[in-house]
Amino acid sequence: MIRNALFSDLEAVHKLTQACASTMITNGIHQWNEHYPTRERFRKDIEREELYVWENPDGIIGIIVLTDVIDKEYIPIQWFTDNQRNLYVHRLAVHPEYWGQGYAQKLMDFAEKYAKSNKYLSVRLDTFSKNKRNQEFYEIRGYQKLGDIYFPKQSKDPFHCYELVL
Repeated sequence: MIRNALFSDLEAVHKLTQACASTMITNGIHQWNEHYPTRERFRKDIEREELYVWENPDGIIGIIVLTDVIDKEYIPIQWFTDNQRNLYVHRLAVHPEYWGQGYAQKLMDFAEKYAKSNKYLSVRLDTFSKNKRNQEFYEIRGYQKLGDIYFPKQSKDPFHCYELVL
């Protein structure tokens, strides 16, 4: 079940992303670290009612942030649509124990359905340039790569920006 996150979910959400970061690093993908994502970032996501969790009987197994606020890093990108009525996806994560079972697909289905039902023009996101699996994941869904941005606290390598026009 996908639902809005509660403050009581904060520890479970943070542990989930720590497990993801650890597994990605083991796989040579240095995308998340001690600087990102943080508990404080998730606290803000919950305050703004932008963090959604996938909960099953075992607990929270996936998360996604949906916002209509454009990050300053995204402004230089030449998007297909105007910078109005766009949905931004951040911090999509599925606990490593559930990787390969379709939960990321279902979370993105949820995001795209949410965007369409709220009459957004597009869905935008970024993914780490060294995470080829994620790039393929989004490209198969019809997202198109538009340019690169940088988050120096996370990596010296770029993050690719993608957009899906609805």
